[in-house]
Amino acid sequence: MKCDFLIVGAGFSGSVLAERIANDLKKDVIIIEKRNHIGGNCYDEFDEHGIFIHRYGPHLFHTNNKEIVDYLSQFTNWYEYQHRVLAYSKGEYYPIPINKETINRVYKINLRNEEEVKAFLDNIREKRFPIKNSEDIIVNQLGLELFERFFKYFTYKQWNYYPQDLSPSVCGRIPVRYDSDDRYFQDKFQILPEDGFTKMFEKILNNNRISLILGHDFKKIINSINHKYLIYTGPIDYFFDYKFGKLPYRSIEFRFQNFKLESYQPAPVVNYVDKEVPYTRATEYKKITGQKSNSTTVSFEYPNSGEEPYYPILNDVNFALFKKYESEAKKCRNLILCGRLAEYRYYNMDQVVARALHTYKTIINHL
Repeated sequence: MKCDFLIVGAGFSGSVLAERIANDLKKDVIIIEKRNHIGGNCYDEFDEHGIFIHRYGPHLFHTNNKEIVDYLSQFTNWYEYQHRVLAYSKGEYYPIPINKETINRVYKINLRNEEEVKAFLDNIREKRFPIKNSEDIIVNQLGLELFERFFKYFTYKQWNYYPQDLSPSVCGRIPVRYDSDDRYFQDKFQILPEDGFTKMFEKILNNNRISLILGHDFKKIINSINHKYLIYTGPIDYFFDYKFGKLPYRSIEFRFQNFKLESYQPAPVVNYVDKEVPYTRATEYKKITGQKSNSTTVSFEYPNSGEEPYYPILNDVNFALFKKYESEAKKCRNLILCGRLAEYRYYNMDQVVARALHTYKTIINHL
């Protein structure tokens, strides 16, 4: 076998780059994917009960970048979906991200407008400077009580680190609202593929110049493929056989359960923030897709330190280790790194697409 570009990974990064190279450059691409399906963690399908689910937890497309929407719209129609999340704490549900209603319910008060919310938070927050970690960034905004109730133990379950041991960027991604807006995102575009992510990926990869090899580890077959360039989207430490040690990732076990109910919970996603509950969140997929049926499927997420890498654990020590691998990669001729795992970053979906399109421009400039 031979190709111009060999790509490892059929998620967003690898698929977008394959599409651009095949359709725009008219070059041949072979994609090697260790799983038996395309789409990476965005893979969706009907389960054995006929419920359309996201196999690796809820994936929700949101962006302010019209260029990204226009690009993906070549491969799918969309439906609008504005995501809502509740936190379950001490037997009650609260809106997340924290907003005026959350604060009123927790403190049993009646703040009426944004000015009163800001004044209340300014009175209870701890002014920490400099911001060194995720605890600092939350306590600086919300104070200690809200931090401990909604963030401290949820974060520990998610990452196996308390917020004080994580980069500010981990918890800093979660906004604070001063009004009653209970949408999880506020982006201009909040949309989902009309027929699901998998169908969109099929159209992205629908080109005779693109060949797929599914269910194989690239290391076992790469020497049998004659290629000019290698685009790698997998874990960078695995690429170099862990020569500097393993980069820590957080993994998740998804336990799916079907209930003979029309509705299981009051929101599409419920975060379980109390330390006594072993899982972090429950997702009811019908509330995302709008599917009508007599039963409903829910996934419960149990974070762990398993082998499947989902989220890079961002702190100074781990990032320093990543930089060693990044330096090693720069020594490799015609190796291109792209994506969450290869760059040891937490990217949202739109950021992954933007990164892939940027990487493609870089490829053009160096050909």
